[in-house]
Amino acid sequence: MSAISFAAILFKLAQPTHPLVAAATRLGISALLLAPLTLRGFRRGRLAGAVGRDAVLAGFLYALHFGAWVASLELISVAASVTLVTATPVFLALVALITGRDRPTLRHGIAIIIALAGVLLIARSSPGAGAWSGNALALLGALAMGLFLLLARRHGSELDAWAFTGVACAVGASVLLVVAVLSGVPIALSGANALLPLAMAALVPQLIGHGCLTWSLRHLKPTTVGLATVAEPVGSTLLAWLWLHETPGSMTLTGCAVVLLAVVLTLRGERR
Repeated sequence: MSAISFAAILFKLAQPTHPLVAAATRLGISALLLAPLTLRGFRRGRLAGAVGRDAVLAGFLYALHFGAWVASLELISVAASVTLVTATPVFLALVALITGRDRPTLRHGIAIIIALAGVLLIARSSPGAGAWSGNALALLGALAMGLFLLLARRHGSELDAWAFTGVACAVGASVLLVVAVLSGVPIALSGANALLPLAMAALVPQLIGHGCLTWSLRHLKPTTVGLATVAEPVGSTLLAWLWLHETPGSMTLTGCAVVLLAVVLTLRGERR
């Protein structure tokens, strides 16, 4: 989770690049870096049939997730945005209860309640300007990521995580660029200084962070993986404090501690 904690900071450093362009750049660079593994997976038949279709659909979910979330970073604080976008376990738990598959355990239920308490503490401590819109965008990003994890989970231990992620990144970048063009957004970075943080966002949070999340779905329930991402706000809040001088208040720090407790509770209950 350390890797994905850098995402919000790197996107902040790329501002005022338009959110659609920033998100597309991150996904596009990731797709290029993953191209050899994606091609290998295609040649070995690991992207055939339903896997390939789900990888394309996952790309649309990536576009929705990153497009909405990066936009929220312009409206609310890093702490609030990252906390809300990692509310994925709530959506996953509801889906599991409805479908009966990967039904959350009692430990999961307790952890989700604790995590929600921490989320609310952090969100309330960082209202920001345009809070309603920013909060809604971040939650939309959380919903999209939950659906992404469910898609990847469908293929179990047979999933080629890197090839799947490579296709999703390429499709996501393309969708965001098309939306940007249709919306009249200039397809350009805000300056030369924006390229480096977006390249780092592709390398660290995307390839290492999201790549490992997708791979872990071969062995863990989506709810467990989703709960692990709830630790991201803690790292992002601390990084924003040190790097961007967004000083967290006592309520924010308390919320971070509560969230970490939920993650520890969840992961201790999983077998290696």
